[in-house]
Amino acid sequence: MPLLDVTSLTIGFAKAPPVVEDVSFSVDCGETLALVGESGSGKTLTCRSILRILPEAAQLRSGQILYDHGDQRCDMVSVSDRRLRNLRGNRISMIFQEPMRSLSPLHKLGNQVAEVLHLHEKISAKQAKDRVLAQFERVGFPDPDRAWSSYPFEMSGGMRQRAMIAMAMVSKPDLLIADEPTTALDVTTQAQVLGLIKELQAETGMAVILVTHDLGVVANMADRVVVMNKGRVMERGSAQQVLGTPKHGYTKKLFAAAPIIPETAAPACTPDYDDLILDIRNVTKSFTLRSGNWRSPQVVTACRDVDLKLPRGKTLAVVGESGSGKTTCARVALGATMPDPGGEVLFCPGTGRDSIQVHSMNTNQRRCFQREAQMVFQDPYSSLSPRMRVQQALTEPAEIHGIGTAADRRDKAAEMLRLVGLSPDMLPRYPHAFSGGQRQRLSIARALTLDPKLLVCDEPTSALDVSVQDQILTLLEDIRDHAGLSYLFISHDLAVVARIADEVAVMRAGVIVEQASPDTLFYNPQHPYTKALIAAQPTPNINRPIDLDLVAKGAGSPADWAEMFRFEGQSAPALRELEPGHMVRCHA
Repeated sequence: MPLLDVTSLTIGFAKAPPVVEDVSFSVDCGETLALVGESGSGKTLTCRSILRILPEAAQLRSGQILYDHGDQRCDMVSVSDRRLRNLRGNRISMIFQEPMRSLSPLHKLGNQVAEVLHLHEKISAKQAKDRVLAQFERVGFPDPDRAWSSYPFEMSGGMRQRAMIAMAMVSKPDLLIADEPTTALDVTTQAQVLGLIKELQAETGMAVILVTHDLGVVANMADRVVVMNKGRVMERGSAQQVLGTPKHGYTKKLFAAAPIIPETAAPACTPDYDDLILDIRNVTKSFTLRSGNWRSPQVVTACRDVDLKLPRGKTLAVVGESGSGKTTCARVALGATMPDPGGEVLFCPGTGRDSIQVHSMNTNQRRCFQREAQMVFQDPYSSLSPRMRVQQALTEPAEIHGIGTAADRRDKAAEMLRLVGLSPDMLPRYPHAFSGGQRQRLSIARALTLDPKLLVCDEPTSALDVSVQDQILTLLEDIRDHAGLSYLFISHDLAVVARIADEVAVMRAGVIVEQASPDTLFYNPQHPYTKALIAAQPTPNINRPIDLDLVAKGAGSPADWAEMFRFEGQSAPALRELEPGHMVRCHA
């Protein structure tokens, strides 16, 4: 008997046609099954039905979900609530896609993870804390003690996702359901987490159901693959069969849309630094963390001595792991965060206009700057008000700046929707009526309403499936080429960066360690951390697994690096030009 056997599962809402129809699959102990498909294909609903945590309006219309492990054998559809509580979080755990909505904002991370142990085991507070701290260290927290006493809102998106993974794995379950577990993680942490899941599988015989849109993750993790579209199974088989020789047309289309780092370098383009739209000079930003029990406050330097230049009409990408300072740099560039004394950000609106110091603008200059520099956020659901219809959200920026009449603003909103590939008929809808990819398009439309010259994109494609990601990147490229926009593009996905960027800056622990054009950086990397990022990038090729040893060495302590790159504490070596346009942080 398999550990879990799902047969003819059908789920629907009210009297509408089923959204999941006749889905069947099974997973054995120690095996990894990948559910692959676009947003809205029914992957998450299928997984939620296993633990009976479907949305209130959803109906499980038919099917069986048999769980069989030792003394625990039952149909999850009809099992009693009491027995179900004993299985949830103990024998069957789930990692959810949106950690901010799954973690309590009122409780510290350590207490939330330890709660799983207290609910299912007779364990002391000290034993629980020791196990949680050990788990925090295994999932890649640089400071487990700080994570234990932090609230979710004090951590980055990637750090919150690590906490969710630790919570699901701390009890060593028989079955782990992972719903996009690495979406918010940078590639090095993703590689470490995938390695950790494999390690636990080897130790405990744990089975994994992996829901993902990242075909590189599938190639590195899955034993068997189930491809879903519009609630139905399109193709199933071993990973070798589905990834190597896909049969169904939908599977082939999905693989064709997956971004990859090209095998050969594109021709190099020398950036024109004579016409800059954004000039970040010697920016450092420190934060003072809260402290309790009469301890002295702790100061954390988010970014240090950052120099970045963005030529007009070009794309500068900033890559690095969670907590490396990427988003802090973006916030400083937009004037949302004040840098430490000594740093400055210059914005040049265009020919014949003087450069503006972003952090010493008067009221009129700030209003002009806010029209010409906009941001697309990582989480479109949080950046759009759930109480505002799309028309209100898109017309609000022009209304604030007093641009046009109400009719002009509505026409502009309709034009923006058409520009991002949506219908003007959607203007009366609320954000919750859209898929994740459509909400990201709405965020881009809102940012473009004021016809900006600079767009800061903070992980704009990280939560999207490959086909929608391909559409969003194509859209951004078309808008850039059409309107002459400049992008400051923040991402942890190197395949996306290789496609869209004109220049790439790699950040680690708040400092830039290497900077060059994509054709140089990806094909002739010099810094060990850059090499680790590239090695950690999963590819949809089952014969090219991630080199975890190289990732661990490059993403680990600087003491493990080659002599010319080593440093201790804050004494990082200077950024030096090894060849024209190729900067590396190393000793002379």
